[in-house]
Amino acid sequence: MSKLILNTEFNLYEKSGKAYCSSLQVAEEFKKRHADALRDIEKLDCSKEFRERNFALSSYRSEQNKLLPKILMTKDGFIFLVMGYRGKKAARFKEEYIRRFNLMDDFIKSLQTARLEFPAFTNAISDSHELPKSYHFTNEIDMINRIVLGVSAKQVREEKGIKPGESIRPYLSAEQIKSIETLQRVDIGLIISTPDFQVRKKILSDYFNRLVLSKKLIA
Repeated sequence: MSKLILNTEFNLYEKSGKAYCSSLQVAEEFKKRHADALRDIEKLDCSKEFRERNFALSSYRSEQNKLLPKILMTKDGFIFLVMGYRGKKAARFKEEYIRRFNLMDDFIKSLQTARLEFPAFTNAISDSHELPKSYHFTNEIDMINRIVLGVSAKQVREEKGIKPGESIRPYLSAEQIKSIETLQRVDIGLIISTPDFQVRKKILSDYFNRLVLSKKLIA
């Protein structure tokens, strides 16, 4: 089971490949007491199977440092819960959360795609060296991270309090992940055709800058 990670771009949680929002968020957005939001979830007339699939007990620390319960819910759980919340303001919040859930689903899919494609990238690095060393991999990966993020993975971990060795991908924006994936695909070919590291770095930097410029022109 993966850890619970808050995506700050969509303000939703990700765990084990699923998107969640919390009862605290529902209470805040729909202007309810948290106790009332928890009671609404408890009173839902849904099957046991639906509840087990879409609602999960979690906890948080209050301002008084007390460990208190909260509920995490999937998109289906959220929709089932807020179906009964009425009013124009409530309707706007429903639409916004459903939109964010859909964007978060796309984000999670991009994470899964990145995990599937990463071995091809590392295999290219390995094949380009007769005796590959660990720094061959870290140098190549950090080169791309620095081009896209401006910093290394180590610096991202230090900034966000991520444990050493843990993937930084869930903490990045969807656009950052897409850019890293794109450069990795380009670099697979460059590793074979362009052995010089500094030349590859310049080619990838120029390519990334053109991507950024083209997006600005389109916008």
